[in-house]
Amino acid sequence: MLNRPKVIIYILLVSLIVSCTHPDHSKTEPVIAESDTLASQPADSRVFIYGIPSDSFKLISGHIKRNGFISEILLKHGVSMQEIDQTLKNSRSVFDVRKIRSGNNYILFCDRDSLARARYLVYEHDPTTSYVFSFNDSLNITPFKKQIKSEIKYSSGTIETSLWYAMINGGLHPALVGDMSEIFAWTVDFFGLQKGDNFKVIYEEFSIDGKSLGTGRIYGAQFNRTGRSITAIPFIQDGKESFFDVDGNSLRKAFLKAPLQFSRISSHFSSARMHPILRIVRPHYGVDYAAPIGTPVKAIGDGRVTAATNEGASGRMVRIQHNSVYATGYMHLSRFGEGIAPGKIVKQGDIIGYVGTSGLSTGPHLDFRFYMNGSPVDPLKVDAPPVEPISEQNRARFEKIKTVVSDLLGTFN
Repeated sequence: MLNRPKVIIYILLVSLIVSCTHPDHSKTEPVIAESDTLASQPADSRVFIYGIPSDSFKLISGHIKRNGFISEILLKHGVSMQEIDQTLKNSRSVFDVRKIRSGNNYILFCDRDSLARARYLVYEHDPTTSYVFSFNDSLNITPFKKQIKSEIKYSSGTIETSLWYAMINGGLHPALVGDMSEIFAWTVDFFGLQKGDNFKVIYEEFSIDGKSLGTGRIYGAQFNRTGRSITAIPFIQDGKESFFDVDGNSLRKAFLKAPLQFSRISSHFSSARMHPILRIVRPHYGVDYAAPIGTPVKAIGDGRVTAATNEGASGRMVRIQHNSVYATGYMHLSRFGEGIAPGKIVKQGDIIGYVGTSGLSTGPHLDFRFYMNGSPVDPLKVDAPPVEPISEQNRARFEKIKTVVSDLLGTFN
């Protein structure tokens, strides 16, 4: 079990150390709707919803109908068209009524008499923001923002089939899966995971009313494979936060481990493979990643596009020259990425095409090739050079953060 008091102490230490250089991510305070006279007289016995004493009114809720209008709802509850028009004019700069979305919730606060006239209408625009339409002493619209709760959490899991299933089955937010795959994209081959590999992560999660909105910062993570453990420590260097290992080397390498996410390898690099269509034995100087048609294919590193063409058996393909030594090829694409053409400069992670089945192909997949000094090499065995490590001037500060993060990761299984 994780020692929770120790967690709190360490998280405070992490926050203090990291905040010395981390950009300000302070959140805007919730904006409370400025209700008029009736709502501005709070009493301990009253129950407030959206800043309105709900026990003073009859509440009626519903959903905005397709092609429906706020005016239709209000006219049925005693609010005149003149009042509606004046309210919209008074608050034109606050909310554009044309942005109301069908299917969203609304709540009417009506008088508790036979007329049941609406005094307020609350339109829930998105999980964080609602708009309060007031038809009392004043006619206006005010925003009401719910407070977003930020909570530091920890989680761990063991791989059975893939990182995705291990994290999703563990109840973790899908955004965290993406964050973890990006952090370890240069150091962990997610297509070669084995049963029993495991991970740990300390992260920030945002929620409203108990419903998760997604994840924020990752305070530390660890991926454990057979005989090897990789720890990810967040640190800001040259004004940008990145992740480094315990030796201060960046986890970001010159090349991504794979050009697409969450797939499987259907064929490996080989000097003698039976071609599935031609039925002859010949070399296969690439790795085939089976994936659905339309899956984005990313450049594994910075470089210049030298070819974007339809090349017979290779189908639609893109070649990228990364430097004087390394080049890559991406084959059987369904289409090219936007603007991809010979001479185009691309950055690591840019979408250069989409998985397809063009050329000689038995099904949708990406045939990925890697070249070193013009000769094909196995992409899965390329040891890419790292980017800049921790500088000497930042070493002392990094060591403090490393100690905190490593100790904290070591307190839970």
